[in-house]
Amino acid sequence: MKKLFLSAFMLAGMAFSMQAQEISKNALGLRLGDNDGFGGEISYQRGLSSNNRLEVDLGWRDSNHVDAIKLTGLYQWVWNIEGGFNWYAGVGGGLGTWSYDYRGADDSGTFFFVAGDIGIEYKFDIPLMLSLDFRPELYFNHDDFRDDSFGPDIALGIRYTF
Repeated sequence: MKKLFLSAFMLAGMAFSMQAQEISKNALGLRLGDNDGFGGEISYQRGLSSNNRLEVDLGWRDSNHVDAIKLTGLYQWVWNIEGGFNWYAGVGGGLGTWSYDYRGADDSGTFFFVAGDIGIEYKFDIPLMLSLDFRPELYFNHDDFRDDSFGPDIALGIRYTF
């Protein structure tokens, strides 16, 4: 029993030591994807430790008939792959508001959602990072904003790291 406990303890220690790496303290840029009609988002990442960070994204839409804003917050775990490549996964949520005005139809509302996040990123030797991620979102209180409660989002991110 002692050997089993010692082996499990050593294996857990090795797993945590393999995850340790340097991630950028700050990253600011754009996240460009479908995002349920919001298109691009302004994205900010703040490193909390050597393998955890917080990401905050602000998306907006301003068109002839629809105005909307969406704020997303995610807590992410980051693991090093090799040579500047990392993969990450996270959880979070957000909220937003929208208004619609077209041919006499006028409607507006608010919504909130929970989200997951999984992706891969590459940090260049210069202060630039590219990422590709998938963020499934589950909407609540969405009224007429969406036809269903699920919104998958795939996006390309480009960020300046500092």
